[in-house]
Amino acid sequence: MRHLLAAALATTALLSQPLLAHEYQHGDLFIDHPWSRAMPATATTGATYLTIRNDGERADTLLGASTPAAGYTELHEHVHEDGLMKMREMPQVVIAAGEQVEFKPGGYHVMLFNLQQSLDAGTSFPMTLTFAKAGEVDVEVQVEHNGGSHTAHDSDDHEHHHHH
Repeated sequence: MRHLLAAALATTALLSQPLLAHEYQHGDLFIDHPWSRAMPATATTGATYLTIRNDGERADTLLGASTPAAGYTELHEHVHEDGLMKMREMPQVVIAAGEQVEFKPGGYHVMLFNLQQSLDAGTSFPMTLTFAKAGEVDVEVQVEHNGGSHTAHDSDDHEHHHHH
């Protein structure tokens, strides 16, 4: 009986591993919980959020991202300008040594344009992040219903992402 229980626990641990393996270490960079909000099948845009921490002694720069889930991507940030919330494309995002940058609703995010697949809760898609020093880092983006455990209010309506 003990062996059966051990086998069942081992199987459960292996099957749940993809859900737990949502952190990535690449050199001095630690990338935590890449996620995207579930979108209606008719949506043509979406966004990806994550946290990047630089444990190194030199800054690194996120230059861009790519994914087969979208025709193209852009780095964006929300800014308050003239009393309005606007979105602005960023050519790059610097992650200072010993610091972290959070990509979250209402802040930095990776914009997904021309979606090539629907963003259904419970699914995932690959994304490659390109850094100036660390090079390419492959991550898996989890699609979550309403941001899953995230409590931040997403003030960006994805259909308004074309207003820059």
